[in-house]
Amino acid sequence: MIRLSKSVVGKQEMEAVAAVLERGFLGMGREVCSFEEELSSFFSARSVACVNTGTAALQLALQAVGVGVGDEVLVPSLTYVASFQAISACGAVPVACDVYERNGLLDLEDAARRISSRTKVIMPVHYASSVGDLDAIYDFAARHGLRVVEDAAHAFGCEYKGQRIGSIGDVVCFSFDGIKNITSGEGGAVVTSDAAVLERIQDCRLLGVEKDSEKRYVGERSWEFDVTEQGWRYHMSDIMAAIGRVQLRRFEMEFKPKRIQLAQRYQSLLNGVPGVALLAADYGPVVPHIFPVRILDGKRERVRNELLERGVQVGIHYLPNHLLTKFGGGKVSLPVTEGLYLELLSLPLHPDLTESEVSQVVATIRSCL
Repeated sequence: MIRLSKSVVGKQEMEAVAAVLERGFLGMGREVCSFEEELSSFFSARSVACVNTGTAALQLALQAVGVGVGDEVLVPSLTYVASFQAISACGAVPVACDVYERNGLLDLEDAARRISSRTKVIMPVHYASSVGDLDAIYDFAARHGLRVVEDAAHAFGCEYKGQRIGSIGDVVCFSFDGIKNITSGEGGAVVTSDAAVLERIQDCRLLGVEKDSEKRYVGERSWEFDVTEQGWRYHMSDIMAAIGRVQLRRFEMEFKPKRIQLAQRYQSLLNGVPGVALLAADYGPVVPHIFPVRILDGKRERVRNELLERGVQVGIHYLPNHLLTKFGGGKVSLPVTEGLYLELLSLPLHPDLTESEVSQVVATIRSCL
């Protein structure tokens, strides 16, 4: 079996977890504080708040910038349902937008047609780790008076014009679940330079208990406190942070170059293959989390089944959210997104994958087509 994705952890991560267990404190403490400090350095000294999932990061970021009941958030439909659920968890309405065919990223012309007086935020999703034209996103937000919350779950370690995603931008959210570019088992982070936003996230991740993060970092907790808004139990544990700290050290020399190498290998072997179209992506600045391709002429299912029969796991990223019952059930038409959905097929990509396995996957696709 050639796996679609997998967690790549080993002895270092196990030893880091064992050290936390030996200390006997498993909640949010000094490991989380250290992980946030190391991530802050990674993101050019910006502020970081770690949480228990990438979805929690999105929800807290939206709450912290003032999104509430009845507000609207512009978001591409081609994303995992977590993006939409984070919006609806705030009582807000996700407004599904179409994407560009070339890269699966938010179509700003389509988004502009969907703005209303209730629109508060635009949420670009860095699909398949590509970020597109971020300057255009921020220009759009400035023209319409919107905050930007970037869903960068796929884009850890990626760069835009020589700067890391997260080291620039308004509020940027990452996921550290088991198969992302780095993992903490589960987990996520919000990165921002907005001190007020950071403070709200720090409080709200700990049930709204004000200033409790400062106590937790030094092994204490608040006994007498105030709560002024809805909070959640969304903090990261020291066990998760211990894994994340090791993964962060491994990223630049191990995970990043391997992911780029494999994606470039796919590009080289698939470029020009009849019946296959590649999404636009500049691997190097882009550190790929997944590798989706377009299988044309209605042959996606045939290729998918053939790969599965030959022991190659594949995926479909993603079923468009506007087709889900909770988010409209197809009442809105997004033709590009719907067309891409019928063609997209994600091929195996993770740091334990070999180049010979990439060649095997591509040979199977060629044979089938």
